[in-house]
Amino acid sequence: MPFDRLASATTPTCHIGLGLAAVGRPGYINLGREQDLPAERTVEALRERTHQLLDAAYAQGVRYFDVARSYGRSEEFLADWLSARPDADDVVVGSKWGYTYTAGWSADAERHEIKDHTLATYERQRAETAGLLGDRLDLYQIHSVTPDSPALADKELHARLAEAAAQGLTVGFSTSGPAQADAIRAALAVTVDGEPLFRTVQSTYNALETSADAALAEAHEAGLTVIVKEGMANGRLAEPHAPEELKAVAAATGLGCDAVALALILRRPWAGVVLSGAATLDQLASNLHAAVVDLDEDQLARLATLVEEPRAYWEHRGRLPWH
Repeated sequence: MPFDRLASATTPTCHIGLGLAAVGRPGYINLGREQDLPAERTVEALRERTHQLLDAAYAQGVRYFDVARSYGRSEEFLADWLSARPDADDVVVGSKWGYTYTAGWSADAERHEIKDHTLATYERQRAETAGLLGDRLDLYQIHSVTPDSPALADKELHARLAEAAAQGLTVGFSTSGPAQADAIRAALAVTVDGEPLFRTVQSTYNALETSADAALAEAHEAGLTVIVKEGMANGRLAEPHAPEELKAVAAATGLGCDAVALALILRRPWAGVVLSGAATLDQLASNLHAAVVDLDEDQLARLATLVEEPRAYWEHRGRLPWH
């Protein structure tokens, strides 16, 4: 499995990955995008920004890169970078299918993506991803599985995914919503010919949203690699939006709120890879400091007071505007 390469890495940042959701398209829900990205968010401007981030991340030991069909042109940007960097042959590349990007490179589109977990969408998007990433794709994930997702019960889809796995592709899933724990446990029960189908899970977990903790521990115990997304809660845990308790702990460490927020996740024994969603080089450098943050019991107790009720957290996320 490709994640074995990460497990054997020894750099301090080997458990931090870079996700390209924020830079693969002009519009997204992260707070602060007006300051983070160029005023003219052309394809070439964001391609250049993406490549700068990939260069910097790779130079600092990051070896997992995460994209998706619905992240605008993220797969294309990553594929271009991989072609230009033949020396980067030790990275692990993950993408996702199940959402179709519909914004047409506009930040003001009425609808930015459409969810569809059918076999037909898998086959179409698998071909699209293969056309860009080819054999550099290591991991293909079902995007944002929920307990009612038809992907959990579609035996024909499971058979096709198992065929891809037999050919060397790692098959995983991501989760979203207040019932992430239920979705994780349902996915862990999916088997093909008596063997578990999924080898990775990618879920939202952060100082505000911890409801998937026990289920992610179960997934880890079952042998899945756990990838954490939205560790910064779409910017809610970064300056200037961070809660006062987080700001106080960060001040005591001498590092940024973002580094502390990500360090809190890296402490979880089940965390395999924690994604940075940096949109600037400064953000990336600060995020990577998470690898050296040391939190004491008092600081951990203060941060534990930030946890929100899952439904309230996801309702708040649902109200974040696309910028």
